[in-house]
Amino acid sequence: MAKDYDHLFKLLIIGDSGVGKSSLLLRFADNTFNGSYITTIGVDFKIRTVDVNGSRVKLQIWDTAGQERFRTITSTYYRGTHGVIVVYDVTNGESFANVKRWLHEIEQNCDVVNKVLVGNKNDEPERKVVLTEDAKRFASTMQIELFETSAKDNLNVEEMFLSITREVLRQKLDMRERQQGDNQDTVNLRKANKPKRKNCC
Repeated sequence: MAKDYDHLFKLLIIGDSGVGKSSLLLRFADNTFNGSYITTIGVDFKIRTVDVNGSRVKLQIWDTAGQERFRTITSTYYRGTHGVIVVYDVTNGESFANVKRWLHEIEQNCDVVNKVLVGNKNDEPERKVVLTEDAKRFASTMQIELFETSAKDNLNVEEMFLSITREVLRQKLDMRERQQGDNQDTVNLRKANKPKRKNCC
C-alpha cells in the first residue's frame, strides 16, 4: 500500500500536571474542547496529517502525564522524538518556574530536538500571572519560540503545532542535504585519488 504521507514525525507534549496538555492535543487533533479536567494516566497519543511547504507530514503527538510519579514512564517516550512542546499555565506561576526543569529533562534524554514554549490558558486576562514580557525574555534566553495559547478559545493552537512541524521538517531536509553533500565529496575524492594508467609502449 502506498504511504499517504511524505514524512512521519513524533512530537511530545510535556509540562506540569493541569497546564492543559491534553486540551491542546484534543483541540489540534479533533478540534474539540472539554472543560472538565481529566488526568492523563501515563501516556496518550493522537495522529493528524498536515500539509507543510508542499509536503504531507504525519504527526504522531504524544501527551505525557505531568505528575512526578509518572516521570519514569515518560523518559522512555523521548526516544525517537523530533519535537518537544513544553507547556505551562499562564495563570500558574509555579508551572512557569518548572519549565527550566522540563527543559533540563529534554537535554538529558534527547541529543538534537526542536523545542517550543507554550503558555496555555491565555483566555482570562484578569487571572494571568505570568507576564508575556517575562516569558518572552526567558524564551529568548533559551533560544526557543514562545506561543501563548488557549485550547478553550482555539487561540494560536494550530499556529503553534504548525510552527514546530515546520522547524522539524526544515532540520530534517537540511540534514539530508548535508549528507548528500558529504556523499558527493567522498565520490569526488575517490575519483581524484584514482591512480593514472601508464600507457604501454
